[in-house]
Amino acid sequence: MEYRVLGRTGVKVSPLVLGTANFADPTPEDEAKKILFRAVDSGINMIDTGNSYANGESERILGRALKETELRKSVLIATKVFPPTGPGPNDRGNSRLHIMQACEDSLERLQTDYIDIYFIHRFDPETHQEETLAALDDLVRSGKVRYVACSTHPAWRVMEALAISDRRGYARYCCEQPPYNLLDRRIENELVPLCLDHGLGLFPWSPIAQGVLAGRYSEAGVFPEGSR
Repeated sequence: MEYRVLGRTGVKVSPLVLGTANFADPTPEDEAKKILFRAVDSGINMIDTGNSYANGESERILGRALKETELRKSVLIATKVFPPTGPGPNDRGNSRLHIMQACEDSLERLQTDYIDIYFIHRFDPETHQEETLAALDDLVRSGKVRYVACSTHPAWRVMEALAISDRRGYARYCCEQPPYNLLDRRIENELVPLCLDHGLGLFPWSPIAQGVLAGRYSEAGVFPEGSR
């Protein structure tokens, strides 16, 4: 496996990342673990999950799998915060209140002491970025998070976050995770040049457009078994 450096961090990651959004729903735990172990055996060293995937069950499956093995120190775990995790008005978003609680909950589900890369899953228009970045910086300084990142943010919001972090001395976003595939190349206009200029890594999601580019959907209105 050829590894690449993650932005400015010096951390080496595999060019392929195992996404676990389907763990638990619809992929059952025993099959999910087989996928995980096969990926690691193939040299993949980064696992991507999220606190909202299958209502947290994706993180739980990953946590149990890592607990049963000695893989934790061999892989990088990325998870996310922003989507609703409960019925309360503060059980969502990028406020300090939600970020701190969501991080603790993810650590418990993952059965680990730290998260390697903690993603802000989406931009929160109701929370100033300075609030969000200050909370993330506290998590890094506490040792609960190694690196912070963002997902599906407009390029100008990423630039705004970098400027705040540089000005305040906060932990800086190390990468962005945008949608990117042959059918959706919007990031090439602004986000890709920004990442190149400012040393951010890119972790595209939906590289085969949720199966469309794999030829899975060959006839309009006809969906194969197991489709989402």
